[in-house]
Amino acid sequence: MKRALIAIALIGCNADIDEPWQLEHDRIIAVRATPPRVAAGGTATIDLLVGYANAPVQQRPPDVVTVVAPQSMAAAVRPDGGQWSVTSPDETQLASVRAQLGLPDGAPVPLQIGVAAAWPEPVMSPDNQHFAATKTVWFGETAENPPLANVTINGVEPGLELVVPKQTKIALHVDADDQTDIVNWLTSCGVMHDFDLHDAYLTVDPEDNQEGQLVLVLRDARGGVSWSIWPIRAE
Repeated sequence: MKRALIAIALIGCNADIDEPWQLEHDRIIAVRATPPRVAAGGTATIDLLVGYANAPVQQRPPDVVTVVAPQSMAAAVRPDGGQWSVTSPDETQLASVRAQLGLPDGAPVPLQIGVAAAWPEPVMSPDNQHFAATKTVWFGETAENPPLANVTINGVEPGLELVVPKQTKIALHVDADDQTDIVNWLTSCGVMHDFDLHDAYLTVDPEDNQEGQLVLVLRDARGGVSWSIWPIRAE
């Protein structure tokens, strides 16, 4: 069940049938708020990890951000010098929103936002112009995005570029809890196995793409998201 839910989340509104670990199709892979939980009066920045059918993966700001719920905090979202940010109301205003939502005193307040990004060429989406996704940012307490700890590729810490052997199991590891964290390994080089586990592996056989990108995305139970992108080739 966990794998099925993750696969649906990764594919999003894209109607193709590529494997969920395959990078080479158009989609929003992840939405990140930095930080994911914001103290009263604080601000978070929103960015995206997006994939393309015919271009490298890109980290970029969304083109549009809007509040989905609650509408009483619609003013929390604003463009900010080419970026997008969300700003928490002060503690008095948060107390009012908690009362509206039936939350106990001091509870973190969820702000659900919708994000959209236009692609440089038409893709499969409801309006043939944008892909969309949602993200929840929490107000009234603090938390940071999770670290990518003890990442190893084939047993060693990755450098700026990955060179991996052909026709062998290439071990991928990140410190994470498979019960509480969501790990996704994605690639456009070779074939990914156990893509949603903290210990996965990659194989590159002669019929596979021999170069591309490797991406690691980690989501924690408090709404945090982190990712890393490496160019990769097999020799």
